[in-house]
Amino acid sequence: MRTSWLALTFLLLLLGGCSPAWGEQLLETPTAFLGPPTYTPFQPETFLPLPTVTRDLPGSVPSPTPGIVSLYISPAVPAQLADYARTTGLLIVSQPDEAAAILDQTDTASEGESTTWIYALVAPFSTIVDGVSFADLQACWSGAGQGPFAGRPLWMDESTLAAFTALWGAPGSGSVRVAEADQLLDLTWSEQPSWGIVPFEELEPRWKVLSVDGQSPIHNDFDLAAYPLKVAFRLQPEFFDLPASNRDPEKLTVLVMTGVTALVRSTAGRMETKGLTYPGEDVRDIFRAADLLHISNEVPFDEGCPYPYPIQTTLNFCSDVRYIALLEDIGTDIVELTGNHFQDHGSEATLLTIDMYEERGWVYFGGGRNRADAQKAALVEHHGNKLAFIGCNPVGPEHSWAADTRPGSAACDFDFMHSEISRLRAEGYLPIATFQHWEYYRLSPQASQMPDFRGMAEAGAVIVSGSQSHFPQYMEFYSNSYIHYGLGNLFFDQMDYPTEGTRREFADRHVFYDGRYISVELLTFMLEDYARPRPMLEWERAQFLEDIFTAGGWIP
Repeated sequence: MRTSWLALTFLLLLLGGCSPAWGEQLLETPTAFLGPPTYTPFQPETFLPLPTVTRDLPGSVPSPTPGIVSLYISPAVPAQLADYARTTGLLIVSQPDEAAAILDQTDTASEGESTTWIYALVAPFSTIVDGVSFADLQACWSGAGQGPFAGRPLWMDESTLAAFTALWGAPGSGSVRVAEADQLLDLTWSEQPSWGIVPFEELEPRWKVLSVDGQSPIHNDFDLAAYPLKVAFRLQPEFFDLPASNRDPEKLTVLVMTGVTALVRSTAGRMETKGLTYPGEDVRDIFRAADLLHISNEVPFDEGCPYPYPIQTTLNFCSDVRYIALLEDIGTDIVELTGNHFQDHGSEATLLTIDMYEERGWVYFGGGRNRADAQKAALVEHHGNKLAFIGCNPVGPEHSWAADTRPGSAACDFDFMHSEISRLRAEGYLPIATFQHWEYYRLSPQASQMPDFRGMAEAGAVIVSGSQSHFPQYMEFYSNSYIHYGLGNLFFDQMDYPTEGTRREFADRHVFYDGRYISVELLTFMLEDYARPRPMLEWERAQFLEDIFTAGGWIP
């Protein structure tokens, strides 16, 4: 036994000679007899038991149990980071003066390894306000109360309160309310209007993420340097590696899903006279900023498609093959083929359309070259997030459905789809189910829609989206899923026809992180010139959201 221990001691000294950083640390640090190394359930690659150190630690540090390093975790440390520290096998102590190492909040300029933790300013999903200034947020923190949430307390858990108190000073009387992390969402929903601050890792779709000075951590163009809701934590001494942050851009996926596209009639006419990419000029940058863009194109391309006629009365549609330039220009990645016009010009045009998508490397689903192809889910992996798209058309007409030897849209086989969704979920995919359902010109979904949509959610789809609706409909959270019954048009020429409201459009920006669905953001557009959606003005958006949330029962 003594021989083994001498050999281990010699090995440690040899390692010190080979590694300057290790050798210097031993020379700078008071030595202590460590005893034989002890087994721990998990030990990071970079962890080596170091002698007891006193440098930069408050008070005197007693010698720990031989071979075991003691760690104090500050109350300001968020739960995920604290849990990570506990997996290292160090002995957790309750007081800093009992610890050989301390994990605590620090100035970002401090020396030593630190991690930057991102927090989000949040409110219930049905909140109309989209963002606040940092000045308004700090004023509300201090109790001065200004901006859209003036007089409303900020909700957060104890660790978040401790962290931001260290940054901003003690909050004003009544400006903050504290609850357990798993109770915050329900409490804020029950006391609207309300808002709060949560660590980025605690986001989920029922939270609306509010921007601060225009910056939002769920966006791809997020500027960390310009964002105020961040806290640095440091481990001293560095007994193990800290994660760089709780937000890694390489784990983030942003998907935009849209409603009806039909490049026909007046929309096609504007493309002929004003340019093939004209309809997308006001939304192009928004769509291109996403990692993945979904388009539900209901109409086939046809090389023999006639010149568009704005007041075409027949509902037999096709698009000139040149019009695909619009879909290229906005950054299309995924095309849904559930549309009931997909077979309007026969199988040859349908197959040509699929060929055109495949030539561009676009994924398609909800339709295909035959029944099996139409029914299968399209699998997409991005930044480690595994998404599965599956869709169907319960409406028909029958000739539009794919058959064993005929292309077309996917008829709804609910037993098959529910089974596929469950299987894909078990394999680590996040299923997204879409419908070309019955069309209604009203905000509320109808009795024929709800069981079909909810059935997909019950099977395990994280998102259920209605691609059929020319009139936007409300959304709900059901069975841990987000259901949007109808997004409205994207590129289609209904200018408040056949009823007022068809100009208003949704596109849903869905956010995934590290294999989880964490957020949905409602993009709102207004159709102009029979072809070209534009982002809504602030007052238009506020009225639209109020109408939708009222119809959904979220606003009395």
